[in-house]
Amino acid sequence: MSASPYPEDVKTDRADSPFDAPNLVDTPAAPHGQVRLSARPPLDRSSPLAFVRSVWRRFLSLWTKRFVLSLLAGQVVSLCITCTNVTTTELMNRNWSLPTTQTFFLYLSLFVIYTPYTIYQYGFVGWLKMIYKDGWKYIILAACDVEGNFLVVKAYQYTTLLSCMLLDAWAIPVCLLFCWIYMRPKYHWTQLLGVVVCVGGLGLLVASDEITDKDYPALNRAKGDVFMLVGASLYGFTNATEEFFVRRSPLYEVIGQLGMWGVLINGIQAAGLEHKAMTTASWNGVTIGLLVAYTAAMFILYTVAPILYRMASSAYYNLSLLSSDFYGLLFGLFLYHYSVYWLYFPAFVVVILGLIIYFWHATPEEQGKIEPRAPEYVNQRGTSTRVVGQV
Repeated sequence: MSASPYPEDVKTDRADSPFDAPNLVDTPAAPHGQVRLSARPPLDRSSPLAFVRSVWRRFLSLWTKRFVLSLLAGQVVSLCITCTNVTTTELMNRNWSLPTTQTFFLYLSLFVIYTPYTIYQYGFVGWLKMIYKDGWKYIILAACDVEGNFLVVKAYQYTTLLSCMLLDAWAIPVCLLFCWIYMRPKYHWTQLLGVVVCVGGLGLLVASDEITDKDYPALNRAKGDVFMLVGASLYGFTNATEEFFVRRSPLYEVIGQLGMWGVLINGIQAAGLEHKAMTTASWNGVTIGLLVAYTAAMFILYTVAPILYRMASSAYYNLSLLSSDFYGLLFGLFLYHYSVYWLYFPAFVVVILGLIIYFWHATPEEQGKIEPRAPEYVNQRGTSTRVVGQV
């Protein structure tokens, strides 16, 4: 057995197409291939007192280890998003605006960290076979991820901040749709209610920004809104697709391939669009430090997000990101001397409430099967029944 950050993945057959449902075999060697169901306590409507007590029992049943870790992981990625927004703002304030080049270092770090470990697990020949047989789907994933990041950053240059905040939430229904296409989860109405409540919290944050006049004029609102809608759609697609992949494949394979193809696609795009600006940009100690901070925050996000996909879902990940504007306010209090508006605090509470309501009836275990497998054509180094994200 190998000691690894992701010691997982019993070597079994894997479906030829990412759209084929894998065949599950309930064996002692792979007990995690089955979805573990843990039904919530029923609500007792026989009397008001019995109803209150049953609601309390239901509430207590939410706080399993897996749910608590999912809730915390969601706030970690939300904080990471806030850190990337702050560092990007600081770079722009120093006349350093190379959005494609900026994310190049993210994909490079993912490639450097995760691809060598994939080669160690699969062997160099096995790694090449994986690229030959499965590389096409990772190319699509990386291309959509790179272009989603690019379009969202460009949208902020053309449309208003409030439009960006509202349209960015379009990623949530897109993600829900593709999750349904890939994995056919049975959404309960309380999950949809949780989505509505979270978006309501976003509405309160947008209202707060409007009241405190944090918006800025649009350079070309129509163009910026289209960029944001397309970028958010790509975000929703890539989140759901990556969730589908990491539920069936090792984390190091998926993240490593995303980094490798992301480096190539992002590097070509940066060379084509920003090669002149690279020579005139300021590459002093401060900007390099901000780039390191941005890359570190994004690296943590891209590492924690797939684990959150397994523990909960990519839709839950997107809902968790809605709290990032509240953390942005906390950063702004110290960095930009923002004034505190009271509506920010209930808005944050509403978002967290929506995250709790999302699993009021359904459980994280019911969101999809977790069955990571090494490709059947690979001689993997060691096996283990332990699965990252299977809490």
